[in-house]
Amino acid sequence: MQELTCTFLSRSIVPTTSPRLRLRPRSVVPMTVCMDQPNKEKVVVIMGATGTGKSRLSVDLATRFSGEIINSDKMQVYNALEIATNQITIPERCKVPHHLLGELPADDRDLTASEFRSLASRLISEIASRGKLPIVAGGSNSFVHALLVDSYNPQTNPFVSGSFLSSDLRYDCCFLWVDVSVSVLHHYLSKRVDQMMESGMFEELAGFYNPRDSRVTGIYKAIGVPEFDRYFGVYPPEDNDNMCEWDPARKASYEEAVQEIKENTWVLAKKQIERIMRLRSSGWEIHRLDATSSIKASSREVWEKSVLEESVKIVKRFLLEQ
Repeated sequence: MQELTCTFLSRSIVPTTSPRLRLRPRSVVPMTVCMDQPNKEKVVVIMGATGTGKSRLSVDLATRFSGEIINSDKMQVYNALEIATNQITIPERCKVPHHLLGELPADDRDLTASEFRSLASRLISEIASRGKLPIVAGGSNSFVHALLVDSYNPQTNPFVSGSFLSSDLRYDCCFLWVDVSVSVLHHYLSKRVDQMMESGMFEELAGFYNPRDSRVTGIYKAIGVPEFDRYFGVYPPEDNDNMCEWDPARKASYEEAVQEIKENTWVLAKKQIERIMRLRSSGWEIHRLDATSSIKASSREVWEKSVLEESVKIVKRFLLEQ
């Protein structure tokens, strides 16, 4: 199948009736894989802890199977803090349409799992009606669960110990779990936080800081915001221009905030892995893809060999199934 070439694309959004989103139509590409109309719509779902390569795999598969991507990360739905929330950049999207990514106003409240279920299910129907493959990708497993289960009760937390997790799904799903060994992922996530800070995350958080706003909803819960809100409360953003002139106390406070981000990122990653394993043990047929060697080598060639090739085989079989 012909692959797409990655170039810049202005952000656009598929129409929906939700009053919370301002939407514009976009052009689409016909799907290159033939699929009969099944009783249930076919959906590819990419899961994994933060930093394992879910966004990369979603784009790789979308370019090969003429797919459109629905973001299922509850922090990335907001149009702020692109670095802190690790939103995939426009060039990296390779012209693949992305939905529910950077669409909600930064000052909006939490998007509930029920609201995500409604928005994402409408998008799945619209994408499938155009003959394209819906690909759900993101680390918020509570969103994924809410979207996919046949019977959803918003009053219960399916991941609380002892609760029942249904394997009855309302879509025909192909689950791909991008996994990385614990030791390698822990080291990589720590290094990635340093790279994010070097790429402008500190400046992004400084611009977002508002001493008169103490809300703890929506994007304000993103890792990095509470950690640096405490720092900026002592050292206001306007006083942080020249790091070379910082006194030892300020440098120590900065390093403490960065370390907190690293620790909280690791806590998030472990929770994401635990929830995926819980879904898997409850009857969800989740294919595990080992991306450890790719993360260690930081190599596109290793990624294609160890993760992408197997993913393509799995998705091909899935699409050919009646």
